Amino acid sequence: MSETCNQSCNTCGEDCEDRKEQQVDFTEKLHEKSKVKKVIGVVSGKGGVGKSLVTSLLAVTMNRKGYSTAILDADITGPSIPKAFGIKGRAGASPDGILPAQSKTGIDIMSVNLLLKNETDPVIWRGPIIAGVVKQFWSDVIWDDVDYMFIDMPPGTGDVPLTVFQSLAVDGIIVVTSPQELVSMIVSKAVKMAEMMNIPIIGLVENMSYFRCPDNGKDYKIFGESHIDEIAEEHKLKVLAKLPIDPQISAAVDKGDVESIEGDWFDSLGEIFEGMEEKVNA
Repeated sequence: MSETCNQSCNTCGEDCEDRKEQQVDFTEKLHEKSKVKKVIGVVSGKGGVGKSLVTSLLAVTMNRKGYSTAILDADITGPSIPKAFGIKGRAGASPDGILPAQSKTGIDIMSVNLLLKNETDPVIWRGPIIAGVVKQFWSDVIWDDVDYMFIDMPPGTGDVPLTVFQSLAVDGIIVVTSPQELVSMIVSKAVKMAEMMNIPIIGLVENMSYFRCPDNGKDYKIFGESHIDEIAEEHKLKVLAKLPIDPQISAAVDKGDVESIEGDWFDSLGEIFEGMEEKVNA
C-alpha cells in the first residue's frame, strides 16, 4: 500500500495486495406503486427464432390460468409485442407515472412502440440510451399487482440483456432456440452469460421444431434434426417445450390476435412457474 493511499481503490491504478474494489449496485427500484411477484426473462442467442412469440404465448397461458400477467418489451429497436396483441396508440399516463396498455384479455404491456408517434418510426439510439429506457420501463411504469411479468429481450448478449440481468429483479430466464445446428453454439453463449450473471435458467424452448402435415398427420423436420436435447444435457437443463411450424400461428400473430392461439405446449410450465419461490417487489 502506498504511503499516500486514500483508500479509493476504484480510482487508483496501483495493483497492490490491499486493493479492495467496491461493489457497484446496479439494481433499479420498482415504481413505488407497482407490485410484481415473479419476473421471467425470455432470451435468445440470435434473432429470428421466435422469442417474442414465446413471450406472448407464455403470458397468454398464465393469463388463462387466472393470473395477472404482464409483458415488458425490452427489445427496443425491434419491438413486436404490441403488433402481436393488436395494440395501437399510446401508453397511458398519470401524475404518478406511465400506465401500460392492456390487451383484449387484460395483459399489461409496455413497449417503446406505445411511446412513438408512428409505430413504424425507427428507434436509432445508442446502447446506453436503450438500456436506460428499459430501466425506465421498470421504474417509471406502474405495474398494478402483477403475478407474472415476462420480459421480451433482444437477441444476443449485449447491453440490454446485461442491463436486465444487473438492474431488474429477474427470478429466472427461458432460452428460446430453433433446430439449426449453428444455433446450438449461439444458445450456449446465452446460457453461459446467464450462468456468469448467476441468473437461474428455467429451461429451453425450441421453436419451429417440426411441421405437422394436415393431410397425413406426420411430423417433418423442416430445419433438420433438433439439437436441443444435446444442448440441454450439456448444460443440465430442461427442455420445456417444442413448438411446431404452424401457418395458423403466424396468421394469428400477423392479425394481432395472438390471444386466440390454442395449444397445450406451455401447460406444464404453469406448474413450474407456480413452484418458483415468490418474491414480492414493492
